[in-house]
Amino acid sequence: MEHFVTLFDSQFLPQGLALHISMERWIKNYKLWILCIDESTYNILEQLKLNNVKLIHRDVFESEELLKLKKIRTRAEYCWTLTPFAPSVVFKTNKEIGRVTYLDADMWFRKSPKAIFAEFTNSEKSVLITDHSYAPEYDQSAVSGQFCVQFVIFRKNGSENVLKKWQDECIDWCSEIPEKNKFGDQKYLDKWPEEYGDNIHILQDKELLLAPWNQTRLPYGNAVCFHFHQFRLLGKQFVFGGYRTLSNVKEIIYKSYLMDIAEALRLLKPYKLKIYQISIKKYIAKTTLNLVFYLVAKDIYYWGRIK
Repeated sequence: MEHFVTLFDSQFLPQGLALHISMERWIKNYKLWILCIDESTYNILEQLKLNNVKLIHRDVFESEELLKLKKIRTRAEYCWTLTPFAPSVVFKTNKEIGRVTYLDADMWFRKSPKAIFAEFTNSEKSVLITDHSYAPEYDQSAVSGQFCVQFVIFRKNGSENVLKKWQDECIDWCSEIPEKNKFGDQKYLDKWPEEYGDNIHILQDKELLLAPWNQTRLPYGNAVCFHFHQFRLLGKQFVFGGYRTLSNVKEIIYKSYLMDIAEALRLLKPYKLKIYQISIKKYIAKTTLNLVFYLVAKDIYYWGRIK
């Protein structure tokens, strides 16, 4: 059995549920552990009783130190701060588990991940990390880092030092404003291959993980996962942007993802959640009309409504 862990709050429930829907479709023997950032998330998921899911209440993982940081960090920064703790929480909860894969909540499977696990097993390493594999026109590695915290595998025996140092670093600093070669929880990974040497495996088959920033240089057909970075909801309306989306990717991958998002929203309908995720609102006027004009003018954002 493969064990996965993710974390999100009630605003990201649609993405979290879409992730689970895709795992039910493609992964036969697994357990998804979810760190519930708020009470609403825990209560709703507890009532939904999802297959192959283990919920972790915030009382389990929020230490006094983390609660202090929760008061002074943004929602995104706090979630990033928790990321390196998530695998450790799973290992501590069930001591028989040998490895855990951290997933961002906006990841989505379109195939079985067995090829990724096979490469990792053959490497005989303790940690797997993945390259952003930026297309040249979107290369942000100087700011965001070479590696992406999206799909990270930790083998219990051998990854303890990596996780502990990462946790300490994120406690000390985890800002969404880049500073001195740091960015959130992510740029710390750039040092891992040098610091931990033979303990770290970098996924070699880069076509297995696709994202908006590399879809122009990697074929979508081989992708096991797609990272729906910058996909945001405003009720039943959605937007994704910042990167030009190829028409075939939009047609084949995004439409399929939207079907799972629609199913997630159907599951959430009885709970009357107000989902408001659009992050670009801070840069533009807040009215929907102005937003639409902005998206059309920029021509790199896609706007629509979930049926």
